[in-house]
Amino acid sequence: MTSYSVRRSPRAKRTRVTVHPDRTVEVVLPRRASERDAARAVEELRPWIERRLRALDRVAAEVRGPAGTVPYLGGTLTLVAQAGRTRVHRRGDVLLVPAAGTGEALERWYRAQARKEIAPRLDAAVARAGTSYRGLTIRSQRTRWASCSSKGGMSFNWRLLLAPPAILDYVVEHEVCHLEVMDHSPRFWALLESRVPDWRTPSRWLKRYGSTLVLPDDTALRSAA
Repeated sequence: MTSYSVRRSPRAKRTRVTVHPDRTVEVVLPRRASERDAARAVEELRPWIERRLRALDRVAAEVRGPAGTVPYLGGTLTLVAQAGRTRVHRRGDVLLVPAAGTGEALERWYRAQARKEIAPRLDAAVARAGTSYRGLTIRSQRTRWASCSSKGGMSFNWRLLLAPPAILDYVVEHEVCHLEVMDHSPRFWALLESRVPDWRTPSRWLKRYGSTLVLPDDTALRSAA
């Protein structure tokens, strides 16, 4: 039986089933729908859910690193668990991690590193463009890599650090272009191409491998450490 979570949304007009990149299945229900509607939707869509999970597994296998490691901007960091440790500490290509609660500690570390990696890239990109932004936020969205608000606020997903550096650089340039053109009109794509002539390559990479940009769960981390 397929396990799934249920989330109710006052804006939902119909039952919706989503298979997230971390292989979790979520059912979004309208406010007045019953739990039976969720079970019925999962059962009806079981063949599609299974195909989607198999596709995620195939793509993940293409880029999976050695056991006991995590990706970091095109490289790999080896995890070493230490009892009593509460925070992650990097020592060269080794990450010293807590023996318990490893996943949460790793995410906190990646969030902190994301600000350090993204801020200078963003500052350099806006300097080249002759624009400016108002604030940088690091987020953990499931489906969005970055965003630029109408007031110039920049938001980036920390999971971009799990991708090669060229992917992060592309996303930064993409959002900096939105400081001048907020939509995805032909004018936007022309501006992006003038700054990143090969933008289609990282864009295709994200579409294919974006689902793999997740950390292993605690069970996998414990077994590998």
